[in-house]
Amino acid sequence: MNLTREEARARADILTVTSYDINLDLTRGDTVFGSRTVVKFEATQGASTFIDAVTKDVSRVTLNGVELDPSEVSDGIRIQLPQLAATNELVIDADMFYMNTGEGLHRFVDPVDNEVYLYTQFEVPDSRRVFPVFEQPDLKATFRFTVTAPSHWDVISNSPTPEPVAAGSADDDVATSTWSFEPTGVLSSYVTALIAGPYQSVRSELTSSDGRVIPLGVFARKSLMQHLDAENVFDLTRQGFTFFEEQFGTPYPFPKYDQLFVPEFNAGAMENAGAVTFVESYVFRSRVTDATVERRAITILHELAHMWFGDLVTMRWWNDLWLNESFAEFMSTLAAAEATEFKQSWTTFASLEKAWAYRQDQLPSTHPIVAEINDLEDVQVNFDGITYAKGASVLKQLVAWVGQDKFMEGVREYFGKHSWKNTELVDLLSELEKASGRDLTEWSALWLETAGVNTLRPELEVDDDGVITSFAVLQSAVADYPTIRPHRLAVGCYSLDDAGKLQRIDRVELDVDGERTDVPELVGRARPDLVLLNDDDLAYAKIRLDEVSLRTATRHLKDFNDSLPRTLVWASAWDAARDGETPARNYVELILQNIGAESDSSVVLVLLRQLATTLAFYVNPDDRTAMTIAAADSLWELAQRADAGSDSQLQFIKAFAGHAQTASHLDTIEAIFTGSETPEGLEIDADLRWELVTSLVAGGRFAQPDIDAELERDATATGQLAAAQAKAAIPTPEAKAEAWHSIVERSDMPNAAQRSAIAGFMRVHDPAVLAPFVDQYFAAAPDVWGSRTHEIAQQIIVGLYPSRLTTQETLDKSGAFLAALDAESTSLRRLILESQDGIVRALKAQAVDR
Repeated sequence: MNLTREEARARADILTVTSYDINLDLTRGDTVFGSRTVVKFEATQGASTFIDAVTKDVSRVTLNGVELDPSEVSDGIRIQLPQLAATNELVIDADMFYMNTGEGLHRFVDPVDNEVYLYTQFEVPDSRRVFPVFEQPDLKATFRFTVTAPSHWDVISNSPTPEPVAAGSADDDVATSTWSFEPTGVLSSYVTALIAGPYQSVRSELTSSDGRVIPLGVFARKSLMQHLDAENVFDLTRQGFTFFEEQFGTPYPFPKYDQLFVPEFNAGAMENAGAVTFVESYVFRSRVTDATVERRAITILHELAHMWFGDLVTMRWWNDLWLNESFAEFMSTLAAAEATEFKQSWTTFASLEKAWAYRQDQLPSTHPIVAEINDLEDVQVNFDGITYAKGASVLKQLVAWVGQDKFMEGVREYFGKHSWKNTELVDLLSELEKASGRDLTEWSALWLETAGVNTLRPELEVDDDGVITSFAVLQSAVADYPTIRPHRLAVGCYSLDDAGKLQRIDRVELDVDGERTDVPELVGRARPDLVLLNDDDLAYAKIRLDEVSLRTATRHLKDFNDSLPRTLVWASAWDAARDGETPARNYVELILQNIGAESDSSVVLVLLRQLATTLAFYVNPDDRTAMTIAAADSLWELAQRADAGSDSQLQFIKAFAGHAQTASHLDTIEAIFTGSETPEGLEIDADLRWELVTSLVAGGRFAQPDIDAELERDATATGQLAAAQAKAAIPTPEAKAEAWHSIVERSDMPNAAQRSAIAGFMRVHDPAVLAPFVDQYFAAAPDVWGSRTHEIAQQIIVGLYPSRLTTQETLDKSGAFLAALDAESTSLRRLILESQDGIVRALKAQAVDR
């Protein structure tokens, strides 16, 4: 199933692919579908190669009119192609499997009406599960899809949906039709798509910058349409179109733009050209936080940016995956801040994306942004915080350095030269160099080709009158990644005004380079109450506060007028706690004393997650239970003090439910659930009911009959997933053993159900209930990795790692497993190493938290 970079390079050297003509028969039952593919390509005459095809069986292979014996040339993964001509036509008839893993052609049955819904997910290497294909991004071609399916379905692909033609009846007497799509433009196979089923849609249109009318569609399952706020999606799409077409200087490249919310999706979304798929939880059937609404907006803009960066212009090989993802991540935040209502999106970026990047960049598996990708296994575990968030952070710093106008000028030239082609890093950098007049060779070497995150600290001296006599920025790096980098950043000076608010009174923007950079501009000025390095969050670096600034921040964190500097101080305190520099309990206290005044929903969301992590992993285990109970008490008080119906009220209630464990806590949760003690303004809708049920299950108050009763009330796909999580959260050895069996020992659980069950399994108040599964985990891991698809295996390996048992014994067992693991299992090794590092970090933090 793997493909090495050398194999891909060798194949690209001898092939030029022209077109695929793909005929799919979706009327043959619930297990397999028919796939007939005609591929036209040029080749070095006399050469041999292979085409990728993950099949149930292959019935026919014809190469240039010559029949090849399928049993001799096909092994179910690759089909060998001997003695190629200069111009070739390949015809393959095969049966392919429907998947329930979110890979290939995923099949889902809606429990509400028993309707079947299909969608494809091809990134990285899974178009080969639907049709034979030269599965690598640099062998672009056109794709023509012809699809036979039940007549009452809608069928969507990259090209506009044609009028179907009646095709008779299937074996079950269901009327069928055939949809014959026009060929696509020149695409990489991983951004082709097919979505089929009785999806319903809302339609609209917009006018592109070149005058074309672009049809728009928003799709969802029939049973979810009542919850679909399509107009909001259309509004964001129009704002994004206008912004990106202006910034990129290139009209939208495809004939239509559909956005489809599909069931059991593994990621947030996928940038299929003109047919973007989104996770279905973005259809809000219950009230969600403002942070979730903003997250959906950023995702919508992220995928739209990919239509240019990724789809129109595509990386040659997966080592430049960051060119796709980092650029889309940066541009989506920029678009949100400058073209939509989400003006605070850089605050969200600082709290969410950069925190992800810093965390990933301190793992033993950290890597340069331009990563070495030797094969498909490498790239499949590389959709990480480096590729997305660090890359976007570095791009933000580059924009600050060269100027946004010059940056976009270079981007416009890049699209002008490379549309419909494949590129490498040098192609983009050369255009940015020409536009900005800056040599980016050293910048690339230091920022894109080395790993690790630097830490910046202020060093200042003041005289007896409180006047600054010297000021410098000190930069350090860890021993394993000692690179000292240049940073474009700002130093912000904040002082308390007469109203007690922290106001910025001065700002100096400069280039920091080397281990020490003096800042003479601040000498001779009165010392402010707080000095903030990396003000406005231009640079990618961890920051620390000097003692005076730290005292001010601790007392007055809630008094910042703006959310971004407050978020940067939050981030500094979090980094110090995670790094074991300050006691974890101090961070818990800082959150609980200040979060009630936090106005940014995304920041509240992040802080509550960090509170949960700190309590579960970083506080001294001897005090963990008492501190968690006290935190739950504080969260309930915060919920009661929050404005009725506010976003914070909802978040505090959910967090309280997550930490509730005493009889008093569970009494309160049950009272909210039954409606006898519902806080004013709080609506107990379907999703919140499930959170309360799961809280009561994890606390031992509710059991399986209560879960069954709630599922009968909410007999939907979302209800089924929530019930699976609640069932796995039952805190008995028998329930945990049953959950383990269904996840690890069986292999028929769909991807979304497995994800929910894993979350429930790991939700425990007493980690000791998980102790019997530590040895079972390490015993099962190699077989899980070798026998399951990538997505399913990674869910299990990461999700069931015994991280809650933060002991030296767990660390020793993890080390023994890695020592015995064969050298070929590089991706499995990476995942275990990353999880093991969490225990190392937790033990270090616990030792400080005394």
